[in-house]
Amino acid sequence: MPQKSYSVRDLRPAGLLSKSQRSLLWVIGAISVVTNLLMLTGPIFMLQVYDRVLSSQSEATLVVLTGLVAFLYLMFGLLDHARARIAARLGAQLQARLDRPLFSAALGDGQMQRPAAPGATQDLAFLQQVSGAPVFMALFDFPWVPLMIGVIALLHPVLGLVALGSALLLAGLGALSLIRSRPLVSASQAAIRASEDTAQRITAEIAQIDGLGMRGSILARWQALRANAVARTLAVQDDAGRFGASARALRLFLQSAILATGAWLVLQAQLSAGGMIAASIILGRALAPLDQLIGGWPQLQAARAVWGRIRDLAATVPAAAEARSWPKPTGQLSVANLSVRVAQGTMVAQALLHAVSFDIRPGQAIGVIGPTGAGKSTLAEALAGVGCPTSGDIRLGGIPYTQYPREELGRALGYLPQHVTLFHGSLRENIARFDPSAREEDVIEAALIAGVHDLILSFPQGYDTPIAPSGPRLSAGQTQRIGLARALYGDPALLILDEPNAHLDDLGCRALNQAIRATKLRGGSVVVVAHRPSAIAECDLLMKLDRGVITAFGPAETVLKDVTRNSTDIAAAMKPVAAQQSAVEAFPWEWRGARAQS
Repeated sequence: MPQKSYSVRDLRPAGLLSKSQRSLLWVIGAISVVTNLLMLTGPIFMLQVYDRVLSSQSEATLVVLTGLVAFLYLMFGLLDHARARIAARLGAQLQARLDRPLFSAALGDGQMQRPAAPGATQDLAFLQQVSGAPVFMALFDFPWVPLMIGVIALLHPVLGLVALGSALLLAGLGALSLIRSRPLVSASQAAIRASEDTAQRITAEIAQIDGLGMRGSILARWQALRANAVARTLAVQDDAGRFGASARALRLFLQSAILATGAWLVLQAQLSAGGMIAASIILGRALAPLDQLIGGWPQLQAARAVWGRIRDLAATVPAAAEARSWPKPTGQLSVANLSVRVAQGTMVAQALLHAVSFDIRPGQAIGVIGPTGAGKSTLAEALAGVGCPTSGDIRLGGIPYTQYPREELGRALGYLPQHVTLFHGSLRENIARFDPSAREEDVIEAALIAGVHDLILSFPQGYDTPIAPSGPRLSAGQTQRIGLARALYGDPALLILDEPNAHLDDLGCRALNQAIRATKLRGGSVVVVAHRPSAIAECDLLMKLDRGVITAFGPAETVLKDVTRNSTDIAAAMKPVAAQQSAVEAFPWEWRGARAQS
């Protein structure tokens, strides 16, 4: 059975709990009414035995009462079990409903990056655990404490006053525990998140860490953070244990105190022996939720903080625009006055791109060149819809990017970033972008155009080869070519390639140019960000960026003549790459630009 799909709209603060989940809370509350009334079964039975059975010497009455008590306790057990199951499933429903939209919102939408995705899903999992914990049930039992005290007062007003004082005394201990634990819990959570964040960063960048000889020092740093987190957690646990033990000891003493008070009333002939024992039992039932809440304060504090973070994240999710489906766009790309700025602390924002404008017709390819830091990759990210433009307009097929649903725009684009990441799954799934309806022939076609089909077939499992620690270790060049196949999957209208030949050999460069040529022939447009001439051999237009501004734009050969005195060598390098690989390696753009300025 397919799972129900939920959207980011479910994250709006008013909709964090659905109507059905709020109904489950009411069901839990209703069951709690019955279970708390059934808790009076034991004390009432005690009263009847002492005051009715023993005085009347009636065995029949004892048998009937015992049978009735057995039935009531059976009902209590079934209802309490049902209440716990409903509460656990309430948490599971909340997690299933919000998992995907929460993770998506935490990842950001390309316009607002949020590095909080792992923590957000862990927060939701923690809420699910708390919903099945005894302390959560204590929240539903706590409102019935006054009822229990009222029943004790019916036995004798003095006992009622003792019970009320006992509850207030235990509540005061709980308030002290709450005040004491709040800063400890906050510090513990902050330390744990710092440790986990550092561990994730180390895992993601272990190759760079090893390359710089930093493993020992960075692990020492993580270990210090981990030790701090453990120490903070121990402080919370010690505090909770201290107050929990105090609450249990106080509750037992208060039960003995009310028993002593009842005994004094019996001696004064103001209370029966059954009433004395019943009062002690009822007080134990009344104080049990307070005892559980005091022991579970840290857990409730953490759950409250988690819920607040989820609500804060939900508040940042923009109202979902009405989704509109567009026909598959053409390769007509129009960029008008595109600017991208980033804040530099308290300084004025730095411009990565400034008023960039150009057009590409279907079947054309444009190469973007320039020195490091010119804004080439920033432009590629903006065209892929994952950048953060400050102003300007990007249109594909005449339709603004902002009017496309995010996933529909992504399917119309093919994007090969500088650093290609393959995800856990098979090679087939990675090439197909994990599309469950992907056709085998479309996957193979993309692999053929990218020139990676034979490589995939060389693996024992072919297209089913897993991308996992147990799978084959792919080189940077092989990963880049599979990333190219993924970009080509689905015949995108616009193909965006950022340093596509950074790790490619001669064979890979030929496959790259073949892919660009094939995209142009079927009417798609191509944007190639390059440092080496081999990547722009199929480009009709060239654009040179410098400090975020277009300094040259036009036909490839014309621009090359303008930006370098080595136009003859560069033109030769743009011929079929197989015959010109040595020239390709000899003219990186940055080196050539420096030479032209000398």
